[in-house]
Amino acid sequence: MENQPTVFIIDDDDSVRNSLCWLVESVGLNVQTHASAASFLHFHFRNDNSHRTGCLVSDIRMQGMSGLELQIQLTQQDIRLPIIFITGHGDVAMAVQAMKAGAVDFFTKPVNDQALIECIQNTLTREAEISTQHALHDQINVRLASLTPRENQVLRKVLDGKLNKVIAVELNVSSKTIEAHRAKVMEKMYAHSVADLVKMVFRVE
Repeated sequence: MENQPTVFIIDDDDSVRNSLCWLVESVGLNVQTHASAASFLHFHFRNDNSHRTGCLVSDIRMQGMSGLELQIQLTQQDIRLPIIFITGHGDVAMAVQAMKAGAVDFFTKPVNDQALIECIQNTLTREAEISTQHALHDQINVRLASLTPRENQVLRKVLDGKLNKVIAVELNVSSKTIEAHRAKVMEKMYAHSVADLVKMVFRVE
């Protein structure tokens, strides 16, 4: 289950926390509960759990550190777990403040179970897409870094739409040499066509 995204439920009310846990588990999602924001932070930074993906479902008003204070601390630590807040009717202004600071959504008590589950699932789907894009971004940068200075020169001229014979003249080498460099660029970049190459490079620049 560790490789799956985790829904972290943070609430200092045992009955609410257990109810939310059952709800999320009922749709087959990985769940972990915490009775306080401090407990969650302790877990997150212990034994390199900072790589865990998923989202937070947190009460906004709790004993000790509030949900808003937790959100601020996560932002300061550059922890990008999306947060869904649960709030009492009297805390709507706080929830709006949290939304302005980047929270995904907020739900007032009593929570509509179906709406909350849909929000969690949509949030996890978006996070998976973002994670995939980041991984692809990193892969492309690694491939670009593997190019030699000459291969990078050839790449840039290919991206400018120049033909091999034009590149050869500009770099004062033979067309066969450019063909060899170009083939190596395509191989190292895992590109099947010039269009692939353009898409990859433009994705990271």
